[in-house]
Amino acid sequence: MARNLTIRALMQIDRLQPKFAAYNGATVQGSIPLAGDTILIGELAPGNEVFSLIDIALKASRVEAVSQIVEREFGFFILRSPSNAEVSAARDAILSELGLSLGDRLRPALESTQVITSVEPYQAQLLNKWASGSLVVPGQSLGIVECAPAAYIAMAANEAEKSADIDIIEVRALGRYGRLFFSGSEDSVQTAIDAAAAAIDAVEGQAG
Repeated sequence: MARNLTIRALMQIDRLQPKFAAYNGATVQGSIPLAGDTILIGELAPGNEVFSLIDIALKASRVEAVSQIVEREFGFFILRSPSNAEVSAARDAILSELGLSLGDRLRPALESTQVITSVEPYQAQLLNKWASGSLVVPGQSLGIVECAPAAYIAMAANEAEKSADIDIIEVRALGRYGRLFFSGSEDSVQTAIDAAAAAIDAVEGQAG
């Protein structure tokens, strides 16, 4: 195991929300998370260490592998189980192997939020060209949240759905920045943005 490994993000998300679970089901590589599941998401550098960490977690618990990705800079993984205790066991096995604690992960920073009211039809069509989730209906409001490290945007998406009636359009959790796009009424979008921002701000860790 590389001793200079950096845990850029590590979070345990319980009570996976129905729309975010459905979005994951349409976009992940492996075992499909279901509503109510607990998932563990990690982002690390160097990226190739993701394979060893998933192997450790799978051998130490009854979790299932959802995603393992090495992109340009970082490694990214998602593990799932209906049991919160099993996901905790996987998380603890990873931290034990690295000799680290949750306090050693990077603390996320909220980079920006936007609310676009009454989305114009042509912009809605542009957004729908790359949407992996729900489609944007013209006239709806659009919420956008950006954070770093990127993986924390998944937690923001789940908390946004917990707080308001929104539709998830896109969750980009890979790369330098994470970006979340969702739609709904203006009030719902603002409530969801506030919840997502609060969740990001509440995570403890090391300054990046």
